[in-house]
Amino acid sequence: MMKLFKRKAAAPDPQLSYDESKRLARAGDREVRARLAGREDVRPEVLYFMAEDDSAEVRGRIAANLSTPRQADLILARDRDEAVREKLAHKIEVLLPELDADEQAQAHKYLVEVIEILAQDQVIRVRQIVAETLKEVASAPSHVIQRLARDAAEVVACPVLEFSPLLSDQDLLEIIESRGNSGRLGAISRRQGVGEQVTDAIVATRDEAAISALLNNGTAQIREEALDGLVAAALEVSAWREPLVRRPRLPASAVRKLAGFVAASLLDLLKVRDDLDRETARLVAREVERRIEDAAEEPGKKGVETAADGETAEKRAKHLFEAGELDDQVLIRALNGGDRDLVRHGLALRADLPLSLIDHILAAHSAKGVTALAWKAGCAMRFASQLQLRLGGIAPNQVLNPRGGTDYPLSDEEMDWQLDFFQSLAG
Repeated sequence: MMKLFKRKAAAPDPQLSYDESKRLARAGDREVRARLAGREDVRPEVLYFMAEDDSAEVRGRIAANLSTPRQADLILARDRDEAVREKLAHKIEVLLPELDADEQAQAHKYLVEVIEILAQDQVIRVRQIVAETLKEVASAPSHVIQRLARDAAEVVACPVLEFSPLLSDQDLLEIIESRGNSGRLGAISRRQGVGEQVTDAIVATRDEAAISALLNNGTAQIREEALDGLVAAALEVSAWREPLVRRPRLPASAVRKLAGFVAASLLDLLKVRDDLDRETARLVAREVERRIEDAAEEPGKKGVETAADGETAEKRAKHLFEAGELDDQVLIRALNGGDRDLVRHGLALRADLPLSLIDHILAAHSAKGVTALAWKAGCAMRFASQLQLRLGGIAPNQVLNPRGGTDYPLSDEEMDWQLDFFQSLAG
C-alpha cells in the first residue's frame, strides 16, 4: 500500500509556544484550529484536547497527525464521522512498528485497542483499510486477523485470506466450510504454498472460478488424485484446461488424458513440456499428428452432418452412417453442439442396438454402462469419457477415465456383461 503519511523535515510555520498553541486550540476560527491540528510540533496534550473538537475537519487532521498520542487515537477510533475514522485507519500502516516496540508497552496497548475498534467498524470501507494494512503483517494481533478473515464483506475478508501468515490450515478449512463463497474460495486458492488439505477442500466445492485460481497458482499443492478428477471434469469446464496444461508439475496420466481433448494450441504446449517421460511424449506427439491429419481431411467432410431442410436427426445419422462418415469426430461435434438426438441415433447405428436400449443406458447414469456402449459403437475411449459427462449425466469424480491415456479401463468381457445386463432390464 502506498504510504500516505511522511514525517516532514521541518515545520513550515514558525515554532509555537505551548501557551500559544493552547490559545489557538480554543480559538473560534475553525481554519486556525485545522491548521494547528495538522502540525507535528504541537504538544501531545494539546492534540489530545483537540481530538474532541466540534469540527470533523479538525478531528480528521488530528487523526492523520503522526504526533497525536495513542490515547487520542483511541477516542478518534469511535468518532461519529466516518471520514475521521478512515484517516485514522490509514495511519495504522505507519504506526505498525510500535507493535514490536516492547519499551512502549502502554502505546502498544492503546494501538492494539485502536485496531480492534476499527476492525469492527460499522462502515465497510474502514474495515477494508484495516484489512489491507494488516494482511501481510506477521506481528498483527491474531484475534483481529481471525475477525477480519471471517468478515461478512468480501473486500474485508479476501485480502487477509489471501496473504495473512497468521491463518492456519485449520482456520482456512473452517472458513471454506462455513463461509466459502466464490470470492473467499478464490482468495484462499491464491495463497502462496496452500497445502493439500486446503486444496482438497476447495476442489470438493466444485467452484469453477476458485478452482481456476487454484490451478493457476503454481505454488498450490494439489494431490495427483485431485488433479486426475479435475482433468476429467475439464471435459466440461473449458476454463480449467489451460491452467491444467500449464501446471509446473503434472503427472503423466494427466498429460495423457488432456492430450485427448484440449485445443490444438494447448496440445502444442503439452508437447514441449520438459517433464514428460518417453512414452507420454510419444503419445502426445502421435495425438498432434492425428489432429493434423483430421484437419487435412476436414474440408471434404465439413457440413456433411448438417441437417437439410426438414431432415430429422435419425435421417441425418443414417445418411452419415451409410456414407461411412459417422465417425467419432462427427459425434464429438454433435456433443459439443448439443445435438443429443444425432448422438443417440448415431450410437444406435454404430452399435447395432435399438434406440430404446441406448436411451435406457444413458438414463441409468452408469459410468460402466455408458463406457460399454461407446465401446460397442467402436468409439475411442476419449469419446467415451465425454459421453459419460455430457450425455450420461455422470459426475466428474465418478467418470471412468482411459487406462494409459487411451485404452478402455474395462475388459471386453466386462463390457459385454454390462450390455447384456441392460438388455435384460430393458426386456
